[in-house]
Amino acid sequence: MKISYKFLLFILIVILVMGNTNATVRATDKPEYVGAETCNECHPDQYETFMTHSKKAKSYSSILRMKGKLTPEELKECYACHTTGYGQPGGFRSEQETPHLKDNGCEVCHGPGSLHINSEDPSDLVETITVENCMKCHNSERVMAFKFKPLLYGGAH
Repeated sequence: MKISYKFLLFILIVILVMGNTNATVRATDKPEYVGAETCNECHPDQYETFMTHSKKAKSYSSILRMKGKLTPEELKECYACHTTGYGQPGGFRSEQETPHLKDNGCEVCHGPGSLHINSEDPSDLVETITVENCMKCHNSERVMAFKFKPLLYGGAH
């Protein structure tokens, strides 16, 4: 039985394509941050309300105002609450590397959005937001230091 080169080439291409497909599926099994602009594609009303009325949508400007007065460690503490996903896999790294995550976006409250983007299943996000979700940043120490309080849905939607 003689096998043609065209057939072997076809089999090789199929193997390569299948191998890449499986790698892609495995890579998307873990939630990743996508940025609020991506949420806008399916949720334009919520996005517009958030961008217009929520102070969080412009949170990076607070960092820029204080940056010159902060140590590198203090700056990292600011990133934790004023950016999306800082210190988390796929989260904010720097304004140059991840500009789409430099402000607080939808994913600060709802979690990384990549699985939801692919499935369109609301259960792939944090659906019910409570004040406890806010306590990571809006804790008693920061409330005293900066005189702010958690405001559930504060301009978000």
